[in-house]
Amino acid sequence: MSKAMVWFRQDLRLSDNPALFEACSQHSHIIPLYILDVKNSAPGSAQAWWLHHSLNALQKSFATKLGLKLILRQGNPLEIILELINSFSIKAVYWNRCYEPRMIERDKKIKARLEKMGIEVRSFNASLLNEPWTIRNKNGDFFKVFTPYWKTARATLFPQPMQEIRTRPIGIEAVSDNILDWKLLPTLNWACQFSHFWTPGEEGAQQKLTEFIDQHLEHYKINRDFPEKNATSRLSAHLHFGELSLQSILRALEPAKNNPLCDLASVEHFLSELGWREFSYYLLYHFPTLPYKNFREDFDAFPWQNDEALLISWQKGMTGYPIIDAGMRELWATGYMHNRVRMIVASFLTKGLFIDWRLGAEWFLDTLVDADLANNSASWQWVAGCGVDAAPYFRIFNPVLQSKKFDPKGIYIRRWVPELHALENDLIHAPWETDNSRAIYTKINYPEPIIQHSEARIQALHYYHQLKKK
Repeated sequence: MSKAMVWFRQDLRLSDNPALFEACSQHSHIIPLYILDVKNSAPGSAQAWWLHHSLNALQKSFATKLGLKLILRQGNPLEIILELINSFSIKAVYWNRCYEPRMIERDKKIKARLEKMGIEVRSFNASLLNEPWTIRNKNGDFFKVFTPYWKTARATLFPQPMQEIRTRPIGIEAVSDNILDWKLLPTLNWACQFSHFWTPGEEGAQQKLTEFIDQHLEHYKINRDFPEKNATSRLSAHLHFGELSLQSILRALEPAKNNPLCDLASVEHFLSELGWREFSYYLLYHFPTLPYKNFREDFDAFPWQNDEALLISWQKGMTGYPIIDAGMRELWATGYMHNRVRMIVASFLTKGLFIDWRLGAEWFLDTLVDADLANNSASWQWVAGCGVDAAPYFRIFNPVLQSKKFDPKGIYIRRWVPELHALENDLIHAPWETDNSRAIYTKINYPEPIIQHSEARIQALHYYHQLKKK
């Protein structure tokens, strides 16, 4: 009789789970374990809601498909793992690798301690198409620009067969926490609408993938920029929690690619979006200070103003710019924001309000259900102009022009800023620009713009030019 432990982290699924597959293949008895490690990986408020429901779904999957009990524990992972090893004579511990700096450091220490005790430790890649240390340029160095990185990484992408669990090990009965005691759900249920938009868990992830390929993959490259069309995959949160493997996405795309009528340009564009996620983890691994330090050191001198009142207006969706407010309200109501709108609101915060990108990133980490530390950090630095492969300093999104281009009929705005629903399409993007704007504002309960974009743009360009001189 051989006993093993499978430590679940950001891999909350049964299928395509290499750590679980190998443990079930090699051992007769296993403990599936999830540890809430608030010191190293505390979830944001929105992700805490998701985690609660995802773990419930995983518990049900274990019970119905493998006849096993998922053990839940909260606390120090090393102490909990050692307790279970000693209590049940565990000989091997399996996990899938994490790539955030704190988790890497934690896992190294745990592995070293266990191996010193004679415990076998095996880890696997279950989260990325290419792990960060595997992609290098021709000089053997690491890429700092996305396009050449993705060209190299894309050449290695081939769907791998799914690993199916064929043996059912016996579960080891250990004491488990009650997930309700973790209090992951909000006391004041501001997340009451989340369940209308999301179904956390492996089954929900598979449904979302099927829906995307069947309904939205065609013309994805064009439609993805229009927030009212709901044409993106919406798989990001499922990927963050590991409810869906990237290999399963590659396999699911194969039949579509083989269809003579397939929109191959859209398939490639969707893959490149997955590539940006990969690149973000790549950057975080090689530059672990990415979440809090400007990659471009000259940006350390940027004169952030960090006006708290302006920050709160942005957070609450009360800036007076309809497309900005629609995005921020969508975020609050759903734990999600359309990607095009994310870029617009981030540009507005950093290059319009002159608020430090780190404050925006912090808000996103707390309110997004899909907030990867890697993707969030890399994307905010890209928009602010201080990161690797950053957007040119002179690229300052004009919220009105962006609104007119990507929400021309105001459908997205009307959904999330209902006080503007009665305005005509040509007025809804910038109510203040009309001759009778005063009459309009007396009829609606909506703020006038908190800044003038044209003036802020001039100021931003001045700041950026000053940085270039240093």
